[in-house]
Amino acid sequence: MIGRQRDENPAGIDLPLDPLPGHTSRGRLERVLRRGEFAVTTELNPPDSADPEDVYNRAKIFDGWVDAINAVDASGANCHMSSVGICALLTRMGYAPIMQIACRDKNRIAIQGDVLGGAAMGVANMLCLTGDGVQAGDQPGAKPVFDLDCMSLLETCRIMRDNGKFLSGRKLTTPPQLFLGAAINPFAPPIDFRPHRLGKKIASGAQFVQSQYCFDVPMFRTYMQKVRDLGYTEKCFILVGVGPLASAKTAKWIRSNVPGIHIPDSVIKRLEGAQDQKKEGKQLCIDIINEVKEISGVSGVHVMAYRQEEYVAEIVDESGVLKGRQPWKREIRRDDQMVADRLEHILHDDITETQVDMVKTAH
Repeated sequence: MIGRQRDENPAGIDLPLDPLPGHTSRGRLERVLRRGEFAVTTELNPPDSADPEDVYNRAKIFDGWVDAINAVDASGANCHMSSVGICALLTRMGYAPIMQIACRDKNRIAIQGDVLGGAAMGVANMLCLTGDGVQAGDQPGAKPVFDLDCMSLLETCRIMRDNGKFLSGRKLTTPPQLFLGAAINPFAPPIDFRPHRLGKKIASGAQFVQSQYCFDVPMFRTYMQKVRDLGYTEKCFILVGVGPLASAKTAKWIRSNVPGIHIPDSVIKRLEGAQDQKKEGKQLCIDIINEVKEISGVSGVHVMAYRQEEYVAEIVDESGVLKGRQPWKREIRRDDQMVADRLEHILHDDITETQVDMVKTAH
C-alpha cells in the first residue's frame, strides 16, 4: 500500500505549510528530510520560451516521484527562462521548487531582491552557487559580475532569514523563511580538501547539499567516511547527484568537456559492452542509487537526467528508494478546465474584439 504524504495546505496548494518547531522554512523538502525519509529531487530543463505550458509540461512528468524540483539559473552560463520565473510558475501550481541562485550574473542588490521575491512567491528552498564562468556558455562576451560567491551568498541568505536584515544592516519587515542549500563535488581535486569545503559551506549556512554526478561509488564512500568523522552529517543533509548516461560516446564527451565530472573507465567499458547502451545507462543509474542509499549519512538523491527526464520516474520506481512512500502529486481539480477555458477566452476572443472595437472607434 502506498503511503501518501500530502504535506499540503488545506487552504490552497499554492500556500505555505504551517510552521514546525526547529524548521526554518515552511516547505515540503525540509519536512521530508527532518522526518528521516529518503528524499528525491530532480532538475527541470528550463525552456527557451515565454510559454508557461513549456514549464508545466516538463514538471508534470515528475508528479508523485520527487520531493522538490531544481529551477536552474542559467546553468553552464547559457541563457534560458529565469530561475525566478520558473519558480513563480511552479509555486502557483503547488510544486516545491529549489530556486538556484548563481552569482555570475547579478550583484548583491539584485540577489537580495530575488531572495525576497522568491520567498514571497512561496519558494522555501534556495540553492546558492557561484556559477560557471561566462566563457563556458553561448554568450562568452557577457560581462560577469561575481559580486558574491557561494559562501558569501549563503551568509547573505542566512543573515536575511535569521537576523531579518539586508547586508546593509537595514531591517526587513518580514524575513524570508528558507531552507538553504549548496552544491558539493567530492570528485574534484584536491580530493582531501572536499570534506573541509563542505564544512565551510555548513558554517556559512548550508542545511542541505546536492552533489555533482556520482559515477565512482568507492570514491564517494571515502568522501563520506571523512565527512562523518568530521561530524558534518549531523549538521547537513547530503543528497547524492545521479543520472543516466545515454551512451559510452556521451560519457567520453562529458568526461573530456565538462569540468568537475569524474567518470571511471569501468563505467565507459560497461556501456560499450551493452547491446542497448541507453538502457544500460539507466540501469547503471539505478545500481548507483542502490549503492549510495546504503551509505551512512546519505539523506537522498538528486536525479539529473538532462534530455532524459522521462526516465526519472522509472529510475526512482525501479530503485525502490521511496519504500512505498509517494511524494506530493498535483491532483487535477474540477476548476482547472474552467480556468483554462476562461484564460483562452481572455487571450484570444476578448483581445480580438477589443482591437476591432478600437479600430471602429478610431474611424
